[in-house]
Amino acid sequence: MVKMQKVMIKGTKDGLLLSLDDSCSFSELLIELEKKLTPQRVTTDESHSVNVRIHSGNRYLTKEQQKKIRELLMKQQNLQITSFESDVILKKDADKIRRESEIHVITTMVRSGQILQVVGDLVLVGDVNPGGKVVASGNIYVVGALKGMAHAGCHGNEEAVIVASKMSPTQLRIANSFSRAPDLEELQSLEAEFAYVNDLKQIVIDRLVYLKKIRPNLSQVLEGGA
Repeated sequence: MVKMQKVMIKGTKDGLLLSLDDSCSFSELLIELEKKLTPQRVTTDESHSVNVRIHSGNRYLTKEQQKKIRELLMKQQNLQITSFESDVILKKDADKIRRESEIHVITTMVRSGQILQVVGDLVLVGDVNPGGKVVASGNIYVVGALKGMAHAGCHGNEEAVIVASKMSPTQLRIANSFSRAPDLEELQSLEAEFAYVNDLKQIVIDRLVYLKKIRPNLSQVLEGGA
């Protein structure tokens, strides 16, 4: 009978990948991991550190278990753990993902001094007046005139977009990037437009017809009229 390996070590372009069996006990894992991390088994260049990713499959590693694995790898001075990965997520993480993927459809007018903020995507059927502000952790779709401030991806999502039937904001923010108010000559478009962050971390405004090309993974696009 072939003995199944509890720890598999694979070299990658970024360093080493340690795949841990998720069906055996954790103590068995530690024993085999220690054997395989001996200098005779792991050949690395001692002149520089080697990044190590730990993948535990369907096993969730507690903080204490991660600490024990770190202590084993610290015996090899040039090995450095960059991440612990698994196919398991905690309920609180699953709830966070669900909240941030929700779409909130709200019909209202955001007046000066008002702030409308949601976790997830915001679909606002109405105008955002100067002095008003809309904020979302996901995308923002304004089926109306955006004349105030909009902040999409407020938790750091640089892939978020801002869409408006009429784009004439006082300021746009996506994640940590922001743009000034457009010049008057830039406000002549009668078409719906969207804003996104380009590779230079700059916010760019373009015609809505190009949204699918820039963000092909968006599952839903609202096209507003002029």
